[in-house]
Amino acid sequence: MPAEPSLRMTARETIALLTGAAGFTEHRPPPRTLPPDGPLGWAGYDAARERAAERTGEDESVVYGTGVVGDRECVLLSFEFGFLGGSLGQLTGDRLEAAYGLALTRRLPLVALVATGGSRMQEGMVALTQLQRVAAASTRLRAAGLAQIAVVRDPTTGGGWATVGAGADVVLALPGAQVGFAGSRVRPPDADPYAYSAEGQFAAGQVDAVVPGAELPGTVALWLRALGAGGVGEEPRSAAPLPRARPSSASGLPASGREAVERARSSQRPRAEAYLVDYFTVRLPLHGDRCGSTDPGLLTGFGLRADGQPVAYAAQCGTATRPAGYRAAARTIRLADRLGVPVLTLVDTPGAANDAEAERAGAGAAIADTFAAIAAARVPVTTLVIGEGGSGGALALAAPGNTHVTADSYFSVIAPELAAAILKRPPEETGATADQLRLRPQDLVELGIARSIVS
Repeated sequence: MPAEPSLRMTARETIALLTGAAGFTEHRPPPRTLPPDGPLGWAGYDAARERAAERTGEDESVVYGTGVVGDRECVLLSFEFGFLGGSLGQLTGDRLEAAYGLALTRRLPLVALVATGGSRMQEGMVALTQLQRVAAASTRLRAAGLAQIAVVRDPTTGGGWATVGAGADVVLALPGAQVGFAGSRVRPPDADPYAYSAEGQFAAGQVDAVVPGAELPGTVALWLRALGAGGVGEEPRSAAPLPRARPSSASGLPASGREAVERARSSQRPRAEAYLVDYFTVRLPLHGDRCGSTDPGLLTGFGLRADGQPVAYAAQCGTATRPAGYRAAARTIRLADRLGVPVLTLVDTPGAANDAEAERAGAGAAIADTFAAIAAARVPVTTLVIGEGGSGGALALAAPGNTHVTADSYFSVIAPELAAAILKRPPEETGATADQLRLRPQDLVELGIARSIVS
């Protein structure tokens, strides 16, 4: 087996790792002449740049151009940490802006291979304002419906992390990489180092995957295939196909509301994971809500079907969905909409988490954001209710006019036990209350809530 690539590969070594024999065509922006020792006249700055150039063979901290990863052409930009710590200065800003502009002009996805210590102090505020240029260039690419993938290497800190890295649609990290806004020399001395690691950022929902270097070319190639569809002004893709119903221990349709609820709550019925395994040949998870939290009970990401069709997914796993889950779902749906990829949602939750922690984490706003993401989606959203459809916490992931149900599911404005309690009915009347709610699969079709029962 080939040796595991080093965390401190050079900019060109990292590009070569991804492109392999396909090669790389370098581009450069129009030259710019800086005043002696830069815009601040920082004594010794020119000499430091010359030493960095001699040591690395580069004349700036970023290399960019076009290449092919897997079978997809893309724009690659790669940071050279050996050149003044991969820091961002005015000329770096020129190259970053030009890289994003190249992707925009050629309508290509952008892959950023980031290793930076932040803004270049020898250029002061002139260096810091390069972050605004990067943010604007990234926004233009996003508005054009073009994907951005970041691979964060060691280290990725400061403004480079807060723009090129964390600002990407998909963030992959190399194991053991230092990742965080605060670099090692400026963070509090008692800070937990795990919080500033690739693994810590993954746990906090800021990184989508930690990928060993040997697996990086294949992983990025798959992401480019999954994200490389559509775009603003292009024809939307057809709707995601409905999943097949998975084998269940029960047969036929439930005869009563109580039976519908019991079947949906049964530990024997198939869950989201079984549906996703059957539906996709490749799955690429998106992880976390980008606000410091994750919800393991809601799976999101993009996948490829056997015919190569990309589909985004958001799937509830039978637990009460937490605010982080709704935010992750909204993030996924909006990204799919921007890239022209159809969406599949699997509904299965007793309802939204309603504990005090969920309220403090913004449950209402997170649910509202998910409703809004589906309402605004221009790509088709297909929904299959595979288990419990508990109130608004389930409806937030359901597509109006394109929701289907399985025989093992129910959908209700409220759980029948809670409805009976609110109506001050004795527990033995819960079954009758469930019938009154008309929550069975066949009831949902008759009411026009569901289009079909998938069998």
